Amino acid sequence: MTDTADELVFIAAIAGAHGVKGECKVKSFAGTPEDAFAYGPFMDADGRKLFTPKSWRAVKDAFIVRFAEPLTREQAQALKGTKLHIPRAALPALEDDEFYHADLIGLPVQALDGAPMGTLRAIYDYGSGDLLEISGTPGRKGPWMLPFTRDFVPHVSTSEGMITIDPPEEVGSKEEEEAGE
Repeated sequence: MTDTADELVFIAAIAGAHGVKGECKVKSFAGTPEDAFAYGPFMDADGRKLFTPKSWRAVKDAFIVRFAEPLTREQAQALKGTKLHIPRAALPALEDDEFYHADLIGLPVQALDGAPMGTLRAIYDYGSGDLLEISGTPGRKGPWMLPFTRDFVPHVSTSEGMITIDPPEEVGSKEEEEAGE
């Protein structure tokens, strides 16, 4: 068990059972999806060992995984939605301009001029590139999305704990708010 949940990284989730032999369908959130199975046993959010991947094969949008720990189909199906974590120390070292998405969630977001733009709530990838979900933007109701590209996000600093964006002009504008009402 790890000392704190901060030392863990959410890397995959069980999407349900596959077949009748206790295999699970697992969605990987690793940059290279199959790498999720190379970091050792999966843990829960408290650092307790859950499962050790024994074998896996890619399917359309996930992996079919057999764990070293035997499961029935019913047990595998009951695990649907289980988040799988790995120790941060198991991940490869990062270059200066690289970071893990998990390190960005919750960071404050500012405009180029330093004006507060909210907080990074989530990062999504629907197939055409990452999107940032930003919430708490002054003068704006609800969260909004921004493409995670160098043009829109010119600076990310995990050491400073800040994300700097160059948002489109309409973000936070009065006209947009009135149109949404």
